[in-house]
Amino acid sequence: MREILRRSITGVIYVVLLLGTVFLSSDAFDFLFMAFGLTCLYEFKKIVRLKGYFIFLVYLALWWTYIYLIKDSAAITVLMLLTITVDLALLMFLFSDKPLKFSDFHKFVIAVFYIGGGCIFLTMIPYKEEDFAQFLIMGIFILIWVNDTFAYLVGRALGRTKLFPSVSPKKTIEGSVGGLIFALVAAYILSWYETKLTVSQWMAMATLIVVAGSLGDLLESKFKRMAGVKDSGAILPGHGGIWDRLDSLVFAAPFAYLILNLFSYVS
Repeated sequence: MREILRRSITGVIYVVLLLGTVFLSSDAFDFLFMAFGLTCLYEFKKIVRLKGYFIFLVYLALWWTYIYLIKDSAAITVLMLLTITVDLALLMFLFSDKPLKFSDFHKFVIAVFYIGGGCIFLTMIPYKEEDFAQFLIMGIFILIWVNDTFAYLVGRALGRTKLFPSVSPKKTIEGSVGGLIFALVAAYILSWYETKLTVSQWMAMATLIVVAGSLGDLLESKFKRMAGVKDSGAILPGHGGIWDRLDSLVFAAPFAYLILNLFSYVS
């Protein structure tokens, strides 16, 4: 009972902090995800045993450049394609049965684009339009939270078939399907309030975020399993580290940015 209470209190504080910065100002949102990115990088480098602190300087330079300086779509597209390429390569690692050893260079590249690139695109998503699209980014958070919550509840109630037992033995196919269904319902409701996207676009966004987010969650689980640890950190009592909370969003962010670009192109 005490553990549930601790998780609930931490969860409420985390959600209030996240949504509070979204509605406080764009600068507060930017700063929060810059800090989240640094924390995720610290937790990742500890998990994979990446030495040195140069990675933090590279991330900060990239983050500052792409958030405040670069407005050229070609340069943004290059970073997006590099980030997605690294993410897709990591899926080969996720589904491989062979033990893989990463060199320090591989770890550095993964950290820059998988963690750093994911946080950068997560920060850039609300700026797809000229104004700061608060409800758009809030909607993406809600889709992830709804999927996670109902995947857990449906999985506990109806789960029978393991999804990926070698990496995450508690996840079930039934839970994953349940999470997707409720995320689609949430997307339909969100389309009433955030009209920058049509109903069908919200549905497509929800499907992509749920699928990519679930893969991101499994990917982090594999990194932790290889390192022999349960959580990426202990900054959030009852929940683990910041990377534990953002693993789905960090992986899904560049794909969400891509689909938003496609929506703009076809509309």
